[in-house]
Amino acid sequence: MSIEDLRKRIDEIDAQVVGLVAERMRVAGQIGEEKKKEGRQITDNERERLVIERVKSIALHEKIDPQDIESLYRLLMTISRNVQGMTVAFQGELGAYSEGAAFQFFGHSVSVKPCETLDEVFRRVEVGEVQYGIVPIENSLEGSISRVYDLLLDSSLRVCGETEFRVSHCLIAKPGVKLDSIRRVYSHPQALGQCQAYLRHMNFEIIPSYDTAGSVKMIKEKGITDGAAIASARSAEIYGMEILAREIEDNPNNFTRFFILAKEDSPPTGNDKTSIVFAVKHRPGALYEFLKDLAERKINLTKIESRPTRQKPWEYNFYLDFEGHRLDEAPSKALEHLKDSVIFLKVLGSYPRAR
Repeated sequence: MSIEDLRKRIDEIDAQVVGLVAERMRVAGQIGEEKKKEGRQITDNERERLVIERVKSIALHEKIDPQDIESLYRLLMTISRNVQGMTVAFQGELGAYSEGAAFQFFGHSVSVKPCETLDEVFRRVEVGEVQYGIVPIENSLEGSISRVYDLLLDSSLRVCGETEFRVSHCLIAKPGVKLDSIRRVYSHPQALGQCQAYLRHMNFEIIPSYDTAGSVKMIKEKGITDGAAIASARSAEIYGMEILAREIEDNPNNFTRFFILAKEDSPPTGNDKTSIVFAVKHRPGALYEFLKDLAERKINLTKIESRPTRQKPWEYNFYLDFEGHRLDEAPSKALEHLKDSVIFLKVLGSYPRAR
């Protein structure tokens, strides 16, 4: 057969594949309706694990790389959950970077629920109003978001995923407003901190606010003509505003890492991370012994950070991320052994590494 004939065959197969995907989504929607009637959660980790194992087995039989099939089916499962009526809570207004991160992780068909505060995001997931929450945990330029760490310590929610979102800041104002008429700039403190060089150069007055996209919305609603907001390009589109300058962040390597929150964490995938919080006993070498045990088991640490306990002055909890799932053999044994050398230890969740 010629290349053109083979391509025509590919087109025929693609039409069949899309038709089958559409049928899968229709059935997934019906399952979603039944789950709602029975009051069941949209996400079923055990069912998803069984499906992945089954299709990987089929892939082996068909001489296809099982990891490629797993990647494809995890995307299909994400779409299926969205079709079933999954909702994700985020802090901020529509157009916030957290909303963009939610679309990046779950796909653009997911329903989103804006929340005024991070506390509200946690609460909505805890009481079952939404299936997932997404919260920023650290920025590559500004560091960690301490409030999220405090909320993770107190909450029963688990971290079930992570995503790394490229943050590109725009200076946004009302249509017709010129750059030389801007005197004040509004945005979230993190965004303002990421654009310090630009703001100093322009000599703007800086006014912190609770949200990036919320600042754009506020300027529109109040009719401010001598002020601008730092936010995403999407927020300018949503609120019908104008972008005066793009990519004003100090460093192009500006990424924010987000945690996905749910009532359960994720099953093992073979490419996972685990987040924990712990406090060591007050004796010399306690932290060293904790970390030494992980190292001896060949468990690679990806992050460690301390936060005040908020109970006694100068006492700290440690937040640590390491490679591997809490159910994998080496991490499981390490976590069990480490309980003897700490005051307390809490597993925040195990989840697939951000791709």
